[in-house]
Amino acid sequence: MAPVLIDDAARARLAGRFGAELAGPWCDALPDLVARLAAKWGLTVREARPGNTGRTLLCTGPAGELQVLKLTPDHEVARLEFAGLQAWKGCSRAVQVLDTDLDVGAILLEGLVPGTELRGRDVPWPQVGRLLTELHSVPPPAGLPPLTERVTFMYDITERTLAESAAGHLLPPGLLAEARGRALALAGDGPVAVVHGDLHPGNVLDAGPRRGLVAIDPRPSVGDPAFDLADWLYLPLAAGGTVDDGIEALRPHLPGLDAGRARAWCAALAPLAALAPLRRGERTPFTDALLEMAR
Repeated sequence: MAPVLIDDAARARLAGRFGAELAGPWCDALPDLVARLAAKWGLTVREARPGNTGRTLLCTGPAGELQVLKLTPDHEVARLEFAGLQAWKGCSRAVQVLDTDLDVGAILLEGLVPGTELRGRDVPWPQVGRLLTELHSVPPPAGLPPLTERVTFMYDITERTLAESAAGHLLPPGLLAEARGRALALAGDGPVAVVHGDLHPGNVLDAGPRRGLVAIDPRPSVGDPAFDLADWLYLPLAAGGTVDDGIEALRPHLPGLDAGRARAWCAALAPLAALAPLRRGERTPFTDALLEMAR
């Protein structure tokens, strides 16, 4: 039986992100778009995965191999992701592009086997250090936006979500604005590398002993590579430890780690990290620690 390509929950998520005027017609046209692309690239769609910016389809390719078709109603999202992945072309630590049709917001990617997420697993700090080192070692290409744009987008969409959901009471008054200022100051100086932009454990897959850890779903920009450390350094904090525990675990495996900038990014991004569980009604010692760090 063919998988359901789009359900009500996915429609609602995309309408919330892009507006009903763009998302609604795109969702209606998705089955025909997928059929055209599947015929073009010789794909059989096996499974649809949710996403905040589109749909991810696990497919069988022409030779029986796993391939991944990503689609988004915002073609700029696809173009930006492709630009980042092109910077990492040939880098084993980033998923590789097989083909694109950017005019319809489509990217065809290699499948990663076993492709297990790191989310919820013990952190393999040596492998994470190698992943970060290799991702941040490529020369920044022309055409990627500065990290300040990524930071601005993150805070803009958070403020919009808070306003639309009447959830502004979840954060202390003024905290988000202060954190935005600190994040923009950090993004405006410091070292420069290609930054993944969304490098949490759910966007890192285990591709087996020969390939190791591989990053997927970038929101790429050019700026301070320490931005990509925050989600990893929060993990010991969530387990009852500290950000410094994460720094010390990562330091031997990440040459040039700047502990001061890493801590500063953790503080600047802490309100964003706290907000998602708070909106689900999950106030915990971890969310309290994040908000205290942000003050």
